[in-house]
Amino acid sequence: MRFSAVTAPDRTVPVARGAFLLDSLRASHLTAVGAGTLLAALLVVSVAVAVTLGPADIRVGDVWRSIASHLGLGVSPLSALRDGIVWELRLPRVLTAAAVGAGLALSGAVMQALTRNALADPYLLGLSSGASLGAVAVVLLGLGVLLPVAAFAGAMAALLATLALARAAGALTPARTVLAGVAVSSLAGAVTSLVIFWTATGDSYREILGWLLGSLAGARWPAVAIAAGAVLVVGIPLVLVARLLDAFAFGDTSAAALGVPVEAVRWTLLGATALLTGALVSVSGSIGFVGLVLPHAIRLLTGPGHRRLLPLSALAGAVFLVWADTAARTLFDPRELPVGVVTAILGAPVFALLLVRRRSRS
Repeated sequence: MRFSAVTAPDRTVPVARGAFLLDSLRASHLTAVGAGTLLAALLVVSVAVAVTLGPADIRVGDVWRSIASHLGLGVSPLSALRDGIVWELRLPRVLTAAAVGAGLALSGAVMQALTRNALADPYLLGLSSGASLGAVAVVLLGLGVLLPVAAFAGAMAALLATLALARAAGALTPARTVLAGVAVSSLAGAVTSLVIFWTATGDSYREILGWLLGSLAGARWPAVAIAAGAVLVVGIPLVLVARLLDAFAFGDTSAAALGVPVEAVRWTLLGATALLTGALVSVSGSIGFVGLVLPHAIRLLTGPGHRRLLPLSALAGAVFLVWADTAARTLFDPRELPVGVVTAILGAPVFALLLVRRRSRS
C-alpha cells in the first residue's frame, strides 16, 4: 500500500488576503483624505479668485484685505465703491453658490442611497416644482420680498403631498414614493405654468423665468445665512450618519438584519434632505444636475462608501457651482445667464460620459 504525503493547510493565503484588503482600505482612505484636502484648498482659491472676476479690476490680495477689514483686522485698501462690490455684491453671491452647490450634491448622494435609484436627485419628491409654485405666486402678487419664505413653504407642501399620496397608495416603499413625487411634481409644474400664462405681464415674465431656471443674481448676506445655515444644521448630521446609508446598499432586508430601523431612518433622512433642499431652492431657484452628476463623479474616485462619498461630494459641488455661477455672470457680460442653464450645459454631457464609462466597466 502506498501512502501519499499529507501536507498541512497553507494558512498564509487568508493572512495575505487580509493584509491585501487592509492595505487597500488604507490606500482608499489616503486617497479620500488627499482628495478632500485638494478640494478644500481648491474651494478656498475658487472663492477668492471668483470674487475678482467681473468688470471692476480687483486683485486677490485686495479681496483678502477687504474681508479682513470687515472682520476688524485692518483697513480696506479699496475705495468705498470697490469695497462695496466685493463685500456687498460678489462675495455673498460666491459664498451662496458654494453653499448651494455643497448642499445639492450632498442631498443628491443621500437621495440616491435611500431610494437605490441612480437617477435620483434632490428634487425627486416634487420639491422644486412646489418651491416654484410658491415663488411664482408671491412674485405675481407683488410680494417678492417673501419669495424665499414662499418657495420654502411650497417645497415643504409638495413633500407632504408626496408622502400623503404614497401612503394612500399603500406602504411607503421607495418606488411608490418616487412615483408619487413624479405625480406631485407634474401637477405643481402644470399649475405654475397655468398661473404664469394667465396672470404674468410685463417684466414679471423675465423675473419669474430667471428664478425658475436657477439664479444667484440677487444673493446677498441673508441668502448666505440661509444656505450656509441649512448646510451646517442639516448637512453635517447627514454626513455623520453615512454608515447608515451604507446599510441600505443591499436592500431593506439586509439593512434590518444589521439592526437598522429601516422605516424610521429612511423617513428621517428623507425629511432632513427635503428640509435642506427646500432651504437651498428658496434662495437659488431650481439648479439642475449638481445633485445628480457630482455624486456619480465622486464615486469613481472613492467607491460606494458614503463615509468618503458625502463630504467629497459636498466639496466638489461647492467648487463646481462657484465656477458655474462665475461663468454665468461673466461670459456674456453685460448680459447674464441663469446659472441653471450653465449647469445643464455642463452637466448633461458629463452625465452621459459617466454612463458610457460605467457601461464599459460592467
